[in-house]
Amino acid sequence: MSAFADHMRRMAGNNRWSNDRLYQAVLALEPGAFDAPRTGFFPSIAETLNHILEVDRYYLDALEEGGIGVAIFAAFRPFDDPAALAAAQAVEDERLIAFCAGLNDADMERRVVSDRGEAGRFPERVDDLLAHLFVHQTHHRGQVHAMLSGTSVKPPQLDEFFLDFDAPVRRDELKRLELEEDR
Repeated sequence: MSAFADHMRRMAGNNRWSNDRLYQAVLALEPGAFDAPRTGFFPSIAETLNHILEVDRYYLDALEEGGIGVAIFAAFRPFDDPAALAAAQAVEDERLIAFCAGLNDADMERRVVSDRGEAGRFPERVDDLLAHLFVHQTHHRGQVHAMLSGTSVKPPQLDEFFLDFDAPVRRDELKRLELEEDR
């Protein structure tokens, strides 16, 4: 596996780990806090996390050339239960890990169709779609992190994944999630 393909695989693992940490905090919220109005691009933790899941499904469909496209948005039904949403997100996170685990250098330059509805269908590079997806996830997880600051639950640390220095902090979580720690 090339260094870049390996990086994408590790980013998918980071995504799974970060979501797990974030959901552990969300699942500790007091009743009503999950869907309580908050300041953010989306007006609640529930809406923000549902958006992450919905968009993950959209981009994974494009990356896997599933052909569903924007119909994913019409079919999506938001979760009102944080545990059910966490479980659904974990499924998509594992799907992303599996996709990235199968990548090689040639796959990075391969183009897949991104269905943009009325705007058209755009062939995008796999590496660019993955980079966009990881930025999107990080962006909205940061918003949930900020929203948690207004609750009784301390926002989790989300940047302890890559460095050797942080390995002891994440070791048990990575083992539980069955994520590789070694490169």
